[in-house]
Amino acid sequence: MKIAFDVDVLAKQMSITDMVHKVADWGYKYIEQSPHPRINPFYKHPLFSKECEEEYRKALKETGVEISSFICVYRWSGPTEEQRKMAVENWKKLIEIAVNMNVPVINTELSGDPNQPEICNGMWFRSMEELLPIIEREGLRVEIQSHPYDFCELNNETCDMVKSFRSKNLGYVYSSPHGFFYDQGKGDVRSMLRYAGDELTHVLFADTFNQTLDCRYIANPPTLNQRGRADITIHQHLAMGEGDVDFEGIFETLREMDFAGKQSGANAPKVGGESIACVSMFGFPEKMDKQAPEARERIERELLTK
Repeated sequence: MKIAFDVDVLAKQMSITDMVHKVADWGYKYIEQSPHPRINPFYKHPLFSKECEEEYRKALKETGVEISSFICVYRWSGPTEEQRKMAVENWKKLIEIAVNMNVPVINTELSGDPNQPEICNGMWFRSMEELLPIIEREGLRVEIQSHPYDFCELNNETCDMVKSFRSKNLGYVYSSPHGFFYDQGKGDVRSMLRYAGDELTHVLFADTFNQTLDCRYIANPPTLNQRGRADITIHQHLAMGEGDVDFEGIFETLREMDFAGKQSGANAPKVGGESIACVSMFGFPEKMDKQAPEARERIERELLTK
């Protein structure tokens, strides 16, 4: 199992060189490269100039850190056909970059409009039919997560969408700070992880509050505090233990599923190498020098200690 750090909280604060060195200083061997304005920006075509690539490769060589995975967020589920086509082209370029950088995994979101779920569902399947042959040809693992404010927010339905392709090149991402959206506020992490089963190749670790409970989040006017009363969605990516997520249940279930070991060896159910446990805490860069190493140490203790 690879333990990675999502560098979103760093990318906005420092250069690529300093970002990679900081992750190394915290004891991580792997970076999960989330959308970065110089590499794979949100919704736009990937960039990654020669100078940017050289800087990144130099920093990786200096530290011994590797890129476990790219994250991309493109409108491959529309809702317009023009958006979908542009997103597919973005995907093709990012696949090219991943292959060039020897990054075996790309993790992504459905990236649709919750107000147009039928259209977005159809658009997503259309994009998948176009991209999956390329993904399989290049030997990559692409992992899907549903996300708050997406055309599908539910764990089980998204798992079923991934499973429907029956491809060893597709996996499922369980994002713990999105879990209360995944089952509409119940937070039954054990059930959701078990439902994902062999499709589960990637878990994001961060805490959040249960948005369905009164006053966990307070916004004005008061009608914004009741989901469905306004077109708004709120969640957070806090340090483990700062919110309502059942991490004891997550770690216990992942041990039962042998999440740390099941992607190893010739008989692994998916391509793309080891499973990935990624620390995905945003919003508080001033806390990361303490919280990032603590999160890595807890994951090691919970999932790698025999």
